[in-house]
Amino acid sequence: MTTLGYQIPSFTYPGVGPDQLFSNVARQAKEAESAGFDTLMVMDHFYQLPMIGSPDAYMLECYALLSALARETSTIRLSSLVTGNTYRNPAVLAKTVTTLDIVSEGRAQLGIGAGWFELEHSSFGIEFGTFTDRFEKLDEALQIILPMLNGERPTLDGKWYQVVDAMNEPPPVRKIPVMIGGGGEKKTLKFVARYADDSNLICAVDEVPRKLAALDEHCGAEHRDRSTITVTRQQATCIAPTFEEARSELDTALAARGLTGEQLDLARSLVVHGDPDTVGEQMAAQLELGLDGFTVNAVANCHIPGRVELLGNTLSALIS
Repeated sequence: MTTLGYQIPSFTYPGVGPDQLFSNVARQAKEAESAGFDTLMVMDHFYQLPMIGSPDAYMLECYALLSALARETSTIRLSSLVTGNTYRNPAVLAKTVTTLDIVSEGRAQLGIGAGWFELEHSSFGIEFGTFTDRFEKLDEALQIILPMLNGERPTLDGKWYQVVDAMNEPPPVRKIPVMIGGGGEKKTLKFVARYADDSNLICAVDEVPRKLAALDEHCGAEHRDRSTITVTRQQATCIAPTFEEARSELDTALAARGLTGEQLDLARSLVVHGDPDTVGEQMAAQLELGLDGFTVNAVANCHIPGRVELLGNTLSALIS
């Protein structure tokens, strides 16, 4: 289960070209592992997200990257945050995640969601469909993926997917935990209660109590013990040895995206930033809302050696 996940959200770093890119990413992974993060996560996207950068910013394919990072690390769990279900046939996805588990000697986690980034779908020729379509697909996909990960050979004649005795050999080294990402109270959290080991909430801090209450309600309807689900919340951070350094590094990153004035102030307010004491205090307050842990990124300064390690050391003390 993930209680402290580190997400690599960007592959565009000052002065770093394609030939130096993987070594920079691998360095972050190693820092995260040594600093106490239990899960290393990368986005499953083909274009950069609009809240982080422009679509033509660097983006690496999720599972090829995770497999490469498996050979650069030894203990940290490896996961997408999260896989867009629409991008792959679900039986192929089950095989892909199992292969990651074998390559990493039992460290794979499946993060999954319904998919939402329409630009990627239209540009790559992937059917986007309606909101309802995507959640129907996710529901059917999980009915294929989970049995395959558990050594079964499912057959499904669904509206969206059809498989017949779908085999998955060799099986995973260990049981692969499943994390569903998102905060939708009607559908996403119902699927968490029905299918998942972990929930990664995407929501404002003040919405956490309501999301947890909704999950409790769905667990009751699904006859699921709520205590068997680990709940984290995704949070952008920017930490440095001093508050002034953290603020400067954050503002430099935001200014590079062309943000000024009120836009800059708003973006800054969404990032927990400062020295270790400041960041630790704000993140501890989130734990008091009932969360089991966090998934965090350091999008503004992850390229600076030592920042990921400082973040992990600060947050692992809260979780332990």
